[in-house]
Amino acid sequence: MNKLELMKTANEVRKGIVTAVHSAKSGHPGGSLSAADIYTYLFFEEMNIDPADPKKADRDRFVLSKGHTAPGYYATLAERGFFPKEDLTTLRKVGAYLQGHPDMKHIPGVDMSSGSLGQGISAAVGMAVSAKISGDSYRVYTLLGDGEIQEGQVWEAAMLAAHRKLDNLVVIVDNNNLQIDGPITEVNSPYPIDKKFAAFNFHVININGNDLDEIDAAFKEARETKGQPTAIIAKTIKGKDVSFMENQASWHGAAPNDEQYAVAMADLEKVGEALCQM
Repeated sequence: MNKLELMKTANEVRKGIVTAVHSAKSGHPGGSLSAADIYTYLFFEEMNIDPADPKKADRDRFVLSKGHTAPGYYATLAERGFFPKEDLTTLRKVGAYLQGHPDMKHIPGVDMSSGSLGQGISAAVGMAVSAKISGDSYRVYTLLGDGEIQEGQVWEAAMLAAHRKLDNLVVIVDNNNLQIDGPITEVNSPYPIDKKFAAFNFHVININGNDLDEIDAAFKEARETKGQPTAIIAKTIKGKDVSFMENQASWHGAAPNDEQYAVAMADLEKVGEALCQM
């Protein structure tokens, strides 16, 4: 895909996020919307995956460490063809397979069940270690929240990843600066995030995580990095492209009502129309 196609796809992913959370009347739209460009690049450009064969042995692995942003993950998987887009409206419904957090047993394209913050990166490190031991070529990607990295387990996993020289591992931090209780600087500041990962002997790349050119350059740089895992610190906007959700911690874990849903979808339609003019 070229950049414009990726931008249009990310906008469709955002529509899917808003639709799913509105239908569920619960969920986590803010951090899903902030990471939509990263999700899109990973699943449409970067990763070796096949919707027709979700468990193929040589596929690249993805672990959503901040598992509560499952709406973004699901909207991306649906857009990529892992399951029907209509199923997004079953999010969090009783008996539905699209649960509030990713479930590897029932959702095509999900490699690891996640949700307990801090644990996903450990699973990703284990996958990357396994690939090294087995001589497999697949790469492992894991997406963390910036509030999540307040968890000590994250740094235990990071220490092992660098010790094992896991250059097949890419850790992405969605740095939207907000967690459920407010700005991360006020709750328990993890800054400077880049210097912390560098101190753990990661190759560190700082980017605008809502700019697909910068995302593209970062993942290409990560592929060329040898002997170290890579950490991409992606500065993003929580609630990106939905006017009343942008940079509002209150939209970390709240669902839009019918009127708000209409406004959100109108906002995203405007984004889409602007992209069609490019």
